[in-house]
Amino acid sequence: MAEVRLEPWGDGDLPLLRRLMGDPAMTEHLGGPESEEKLVERQARYERVGEPGSGRMFKLVDPESGDAMGSVGYWEKDWRDQTVYETGWMVLPEFQGRGAAVAGTRLVIDAARDERRHRYLHAFPSVDNAASNAICRKLGFELLGEYDFEFPPGHWMRCNDWRLELG
Repeated sequence: MAEVRLEPWGDGDLPLLRRLMGDPAMTEHLGGPESEEKLVERQARYERVGEPGSGRMFKLVDPESGDAMGSVGYWEKDWRDQTVYETGWMVLPEFQGRGAAVAGTRLVIDAARDERRHRYLHAFPSVDNAASNAICRKLGFELLGEYDFEFPPGHWMRCNDWRLELG
């Protein structure tokens, strides 16, 4: 299992966000790359996450080199008549296949659990994203079924609803 460190998302992390959400290969299962305007909006939103109860966004960091490896976080979502946490992760290509997403998401699960705010944490990977679905299985999420989501606006995708009880 990879060693990772989580650092709060900060004002200097826009270049990392460009590599994650501005790259066609990285956003293959997310409707394609975001425009520079959308990336700047997302950066500002990630910097705001962390206000009490809103969730948190982190940069995945290699503890040996200090290199940014990707992102992971959790945030509130209204889902099926309740408020839950949703989680998501992205790992840069040069760090994929080493367990960084599993290790980072495990740390995020612990952080969400420690807040004792919501009973469930959900992940919604595309049904076609084998790697992210495997991460959910590995971390003990329960598969609840498939749903259609509009993300980004104007783009519909079929996703799995994975749920983990935090209690």
